[in-house]
Amino acid sequence: MRKIKIYCSSIKYYSLFNKLPAYITPLGLGDSDFPDDWLKERKGKNIMHLNQHYGEISGFYWVWKNVINKYKEDDFIGFCHYRKLWLNHLRNTKIKFSINSVYNDLLKDSNSIFDKVDIIQVQPIIFKNKSLLEDFEIIHKSKILEKSLDFLDEPIKSNFFQSLKGKTLFPLNMFIVKKPFFIQYCNIIFPWLEECTAYCEKNKLLSSYNIRLPAFLAERFTSFWFNQFNNKINLSYARLGNFFLSNKLNKYINPLKMPFTSRIYPTIHKY
Repeated sequence: MRKIKIYCSSIKYYSLFNKLPAYITPLGLGDSDFPDDWLKERKGKNIMHLNQHYGEISGFYWVWKNVINKYKEDDFIGFCHYRKLWLNHLRNTKIKFSINSVYNDLLKDSNSIFDKVDIIQVQPIIFKNKSLLEDFEIIHKSKILEKSLDFLDEPIKSNFFQSLKGKTLFPLNMFIVKKPFFIQYCNIIFPWLEECTAYCEKNKLLSSYNIRLPAFLAERFTSFWFNQFNNKINLSYARLGNFFLSNKLNKYINPLKMPFTSRIYPTIHKY
């Protein structure tokens, strides 16, 4: 039977993880203290020393190197973040009124889309007046994204560059894919990121907000990489605030299950 496993990365313990659907597994990144029942990046083959630069991408590496052989070819492997969870549908507007809870709107492993697709990407951001490359340079004050193309072989280099001239971004390094697609992605992105990181270090680019430049580069590449496949679909996501993440509150109730909370979702960016 097909398996669906979503790894939810976090650099801090949140008791909310204990109340999420069973197919979502917390993955503790970095060297913080996590409960015994959490998967921990520091146990197993890892690149934990790069987490400050790679962010959630170091978690991708851990899954690739430590647990990928547990999965069959038709199984789905996905990723989300402690503040950002997959929803069960694609919605283009916020829910104005609903008695549903956020929990009821979370992605279900019984969703029929898993019978139809190979790849799921998060709902895209579409820029109106700038390209993806221009946006990156405005935010990060750097030409590193354009330079990173030199570390890719053809035809990936040309195809990636064409995507950067476009205006559609599938953000957050969130995706759900079948096992072969994940392995192929890892075999390409990690050698590329290694060269990107070495260039950033040599040119002293990894500081302040740009300490995570490799993760931001990966966001653009991940968006491009999975979007080039045909058998794919998009789903919305919910960004959780402190109310939902509160460890004190989660001792007594599961705020995700409170009625009416789904009306503020999905998270939609307008540019």
